[in-house]
Amino acid sequence: MRRAARLCVVAVSLALLLAACGGGAEEPASPQEATTDGGASASAAALSGELTVFAASSLTDAFEAIGEQFTQANPDVEMVFNFASSSTLASQIVEDGAPADVFASANQTQMDVVDEAGLLAVESQTLTGNTLEIAVEAGNPLNIQSLKDLARPDVTTVLGAEEVPAGDYARQALDEAGVHVEPVSLEVDVRAVLSRVELGEADAGIVYASDVVAAGDAVGAVPIPHEQSVPASYPIAALTEAPNPQAAGAFVAYLLSDEAQATLTESGFSAP
Repeated sequence: MRRAARLCVVAVSLALLLAACGGGAEEPASPQEATTDGGASASAAALSGELTVFAASSLTDAFEAIGEQFTQANPDVEMVFNFASSSTLASQIVEDGAPADVFASANQTQMDVVDEAGLLAVESQTLTGNTLEIAVEAGNPLNIQSLKDLARPDVTTVLGAEEVPAGDYARQALDEAGVHVEPVSLEVDVRAVLSRVELGEADAGIVYASDVVAAGDAVGAVPIPHEQSVPASYPIAALTEAPNPQAAGAFVAYLLSDEAQATLTESGFSAP
């Protein structure tokens, strides 16, 4: 009987030891469980390394601010941005095989180029929106009041190139207004349009509202009536060839969070 009692005590002790070692263990969080709090609830070790984001040039200021917010929650992640026209970025991704984790376009057309090449990891989502405005010299000395004024012989106007989203949107707006404009130059992206006006190399240019916000007092702004304006939509997606897919998914999720959306709104963007 004593021997049987001792065996029982040993068996109970082993059971308690095994329960302490493994019974209450939790599985590590999956990198895909990153939430919209900047990835803070994901495993800290899961998000690290370079995160390369290809984004439309109009997103420059907002994405740099959002990138800082994201890395505060994920200090082992190094943000690398490539800002250019959406058409240029799509070409770099599809034709040049440029390594990128996330693509944010200023129109659906260029996102579709990447999608048709089979390079989107998931279906794109609408990140934000934007509206068009006329950027003019600070103080508006030529008293430009509408798109019609851009056709005046005393006004020099710059536009984005036709393949650039801002250039395409601008032409649609001019067509809606029945205005024909001969631009003095066609720029590679919307920030180049803004720069020409800022530097006094052109009297006016059609840009996004967010660009005017970024320029501050360096330029003036003339709103375009709703019936003539063309709303811009910005899709975003992680890419199939992403070198850092875990961080890519977490960053896209964060961009759709209330915190990141507030930053976009402050930067002059509109609701998706």
